[in-house]
Amino acid sequence: MTVTEEPTTATEIGRDRRRKEDQRLITGRTRWTDNLALPGMLHMAMVRSPFAHAKITNIDTADAKAATNVVTVITGADVAEEQGSLPNAWPITPDQVTPPHPPVAVDRVTFAGEIVAVVVARTQAEARDAAELVDVDYEELPAALDLKEAAADTVLAHPDLGTNKSALWVFDSAQAGTGGDVDEAIEKARGDGIVVEREFRQQRLIPAFMEPRSVVVDPTGEQITMWSATQIPHILRFLLAAVLGVSESKIRVIAPDVGGGFGGKLQTTPEEFIAMVLARRLGRPVKYTETRSESLMAGHHGRDQWQKITLSAEKDGSVTGLKVELLADLGSYVSLIGGGVPVLGAFMYNSIYKFPAYQFNCQTVLTNKTWTDAYRGAGRPEATFAIERIMDELAVEVGVDPLEIREKNWITHEEFPFTTVAGLEYDSGNYEAATEKAKEKFGYDELRAEQQRRRESGDPIQLGIGVSTFTEMCGLAPSRVLGSLDYGAGGWEHASVRMLPTGKVEVLTGASAHGQGHETAFSQIIADRLGVPFEDVEVLHGDTQIAHKGLDTYGSRSLVVGGEALVKAADKVIEKAKPIAAHLLEASVDDLEFSSGRFSVRGTDQGLGIGEVALATFAAHNYPEGVEPSLDSDATYDPVNFNYPHGTHLCAMEVDTETGQVKMRKYTCVDDIGNVINPLIVAGQVHGGLAQGIAQALWEEAVHDDAGTLVSASFVDYLVPTAADTINFDIGHRSTPSLTNTLGTKGVGEAGTIASTPAVVNAVVDAVRSFGVNDIQMPCTPERVWKAIHAKDGGGADPTTGDAAPHFDPADVADRTDGAAQ
Repeated sequence: MTVTEEPTTATEIGRDRRRKEDQRLITGRTRWTDNLALPGMLHMAMVRSPFAHAKITNIDTADAKAATNVVTVITGADVAEEQGSLPNAWPITPDQVTPPHPPVAVDRVTFAGEIVAVVVARTQAEARDAAELVDVDYEELPAALDLKEAAADTVLAHPDLGTNKSALWVFDSAQAGTGGDVDEAIEKARGDGIVVEREFRQQRLIPAFMEPRSVVVDPTGEQITMWSATQIPHILRFLLAAVLGVSESKIRVIAPDVGGGFGGKLQTTPEEFIAMVLARRLGRPVKYTETRSESLMAGHHGRDQWQKITLSAEKDGSVTGLKVELLADLGSYVSLIGGGVPVLGAFMYNSIYKFPAYQFNCQTVLTNKTWTDAYRGAGRPEATFAIERIMDELAVEVGVDPLEIREKNWITHEEFPFTTVAGLEYDSGNYEAATEKAKEKFGYDELRAEQQRRRESGDPIQLGIGVSTFTEMCGLAPSRVLGSLDYGAGGWEHASVRMLPTGKVEVLTGASAHGQGHETAFSQIIADRLGVPFEDVEVLHGDTQIAHKGLDTYGSRSLVVGGEALVKAADKVIEKAKPIAAHLLEASVDDLEFSSGRFSVRGTDQGLGIGEVALATFAAHNYPEGVEPSLDSDATYDPVNFNYPHGTHLCAMEVDTETGQVKMRKYTCVDDIGNVINPLIVAGQVHGGLAQGIAQALWEEAVHDDAGTLVSASFVDYLVPTAADTINFDIGHRSTPSLTNTLGTKGVGEAGTIASTPAVVNAVVDAVRSFGVNDIQMPCTPERVWKAIHAKDGGGADPTTGDAAPHFDPADVADRTDGAAQ
């Protein structure tokens, strides 16, 4: 056996590397869950309720059971004793009202799309055909659909609970000792300052990942193996064991290549639990893959909040207080971490600003809609939208440029580390530098001058400029902090580094990728740390049998938490190799240096590559007494703080005031995400995030009819943007390294989504503000924009929603917008 020593002196960190994963992904040499075909495998199809709220009075399965190749049909009553209740891992208050959530409804359905029966057949087509034969009788009940009415308990989503109010969570800076009394600040400002009050609507969104959810369960081995298109294989394994009473050691969960998640696969789903129950019952592999309509209807949704924001300031625009009153729609059940999503946002409403007083009140509410949970950003996009919208409104009140009002109130770079009014310590940042660079790239002053010319000339195409200066909390999170918030798990991550005798390196990580490029970025980190070629590093993940320990991927934690675990494991490898290398070189450990993958004796030309040490350790013919003949190392890293990426996003929108059509002219952002591992991957993350955030501003909305049926249950009606709908984004970076991790990195996966939505809406509102418009409810469709512009033409339309302008002809707008942004 020979070892080829090719230590590299080139730095991998900071280098554009094409992703290792992409060749197999784009050439079809990968394995999605739906590709799996096991011997004797059966297929499941779901019978779902067409009603948002109803009693189940009878289910006739006789015809379905008699259908060709049907193996079994089960109802909720058939599995009531063994299916358990889907878990809620984050009860945000001790008295949180949490209805039980059976995977298959037993006697009542609480949203349109809830599972009432399951058909198992030899083929997928036969299972779906037989599902059509299941005859269910319902007694329809009144449904709680409107969020504000539900909060008033007008109609009960779960009549047995007696209320729709799930939990009231409050943070008050005066009580916490982090700031003053917000009510006093607001009252004072009413007398001698400025008070700005606005109500914003965060519409309901759907994650709409590329690959629908899919699960396969094989019970035929010594272990039960589940393949699932999930973001959380380790958490899923634990919860399957806890809910179903199966020994955790007897469950193996594999997340193969997963086609996107965005939080939508940060969930333990009814379908996963049902597949486990039925596979065990039948003793055969069972598979389920949802249709796109099922995915949009029954996979969890995101956002869905009403935000009442009150901001107080002195007459010069210096902020004095911020009060947030929030209604958050949980949907029909309190999902895995759904109740806690608004709590994540609670610490970010103050954003980059020095508020002396702050109060956050969140009432979570149950309705008869699909349950909500994390969606890209999870609470922080909602907070950023509200604060950046109201800072624009404050600028209008004071009569200054929106950037000027921000600069007046933000934390300056000399003030870091800075403890905020919400009690978080921001370790590093430079808002001034990011903003100055963004202004220069964007051509801010020139665009403002053009805007003024258009207004003065009465141009029907008005130009609006939107600003979003944001920060977020990433790297979820220090375990003790999560514990103090009653979260059901920790925030650590685990990694292993194995030195193979050929000099190659295997890396095992608990952070399971679903499109982020982990295999490439983690290879770069290890290549630099151990001084081995990038190509010689193999990253393994997504299998609880291989990477046996981890807390998975969400909340922009993979690099800043998982990457740090990798660094610590690699450093342990080096430390374990030192005494063996010193022994082989007949030198003292104290005289040994390690650089670029090579141990050398200080002051001599003697040395050994780490691969040579690995081979010698494997052979174990010559190593020092009392030393373990292994270099393999594990590390578990628990972050000491969140990390805080930030940035300035600037957007120019053109609005046709005659039709309401909106068109993006330019989008520039400068993000500070600390040290960058792979600029190419970062660019992809930012581009994807921008597309999702812009889509909320302009296109996406989950719409239910008066009966609670999702009427946007296909991509015909739920408008996901394509490349043709967007423009080239002008992105840039500045770097103030994080002070709380070795690599100096900050999260990037959610930044674009968090920052872009308010930038776009601020731009649209800015374009039509001269018409008396101060808000337009998202998505800013041409219809809503037109109605807002013409609200004072005699129709009296609400400028935020555009409702009820009687002279408005929607067909006219449709004819004149060429379908753009519809």
